[in-house]
Amino acid sequence: MALATTPQVTATLNITSPNLLNDSLALSVTSKLYKAGTSEPIDQTTGLSRKLYSTVTDESLFLAADYADSKANKIYIKNTSSSTSEFVTVTIGSTNIEIGVLYGGDFAYFPWSGEQDIDISTSATIVVESMLLHEG
Repeated sequence: MALATTPQVTATLNITSPNLLNDSLALSVTSKLYKAGTSEPIDQTTGLSRKLYSTVTDESLFLAADYADSKANKIYIKNTSSSTSEFVTVTIGSTNIEIGVLYGGDFAYFPWSGEQDIDISTSATIVVESMLLHEG
């Protein structure tokens, strides 16, 4: 009987522009997602979720207590609104250090140590899409 293997997870980012800074731009970066300090693929995910937030302030998206510290965690967050005036603010930790603001259609993908909570605030009623890829 063959042993089950964990499929390799990759992340790819493509950025193109015909005239950014008067020159065309075509950037493509792909990364395989491994467990911290190994060549084993990340094997856990929260799954892709979508949730409607009605103008919230500092609502927890990912709680540090639920995940292992200092691991190869990766977070994906997207503001699904089509309005550029509706935004999602992403913060980390109890002092709400701002990571950034996602306007309508924007997304973020970033590593997370798992040591502090990831929270969001919304400027309007917005569906936020999110997923965590992490180690077990």
